[in-house]
Amino acid sequence: MDLPMTARRTGPAPADWVPVGACTLPTGAQPLRVAEFDDLFSTALTAVERSPGTATRARLLLAGPEALHQRVQRLADAETVCCTFFTFTVTPLPGDPDGTTVALDIEVPAVHSDVLAALVARAERARGASA
Repeated sequence: MDLPMTARRTGPAPADWVPVGACTLPTGAQPLRVAEFDDLFSTALTAVERSPGTATRARLLLAGPEALHQRVQRLADAETVCCTFFTFTVTPLPGDPDGTTVALDIEVPAVHSDVLAALVARAERARGASA
């Protein structure tokens, strides 16, 4: 269970994509969250869509087993608890009969566009590492 901290941390950025003052996830839980994202990206990410000139939105397309939608929603909800500037929308898409295709739309305020860029870059690295 992820419980937000009552005080902001100082020190290195958590998960290498979130500014120190913007995340309340306890330091000890950060590697677990990063591992969850890395596993999702390396096992399910099929494409990243970014509209030119739009630094505040991205769409990640994911494909996997039937439980993928619930997995992505749980992770998105958990991340929103500690990094409230993220807006995640998980949408099931038509997929193959043996699996599920999900769109994970991510939006951030303009002040956090660098955070989104770092998250997308991490996703692409994880996908590339598994190929």
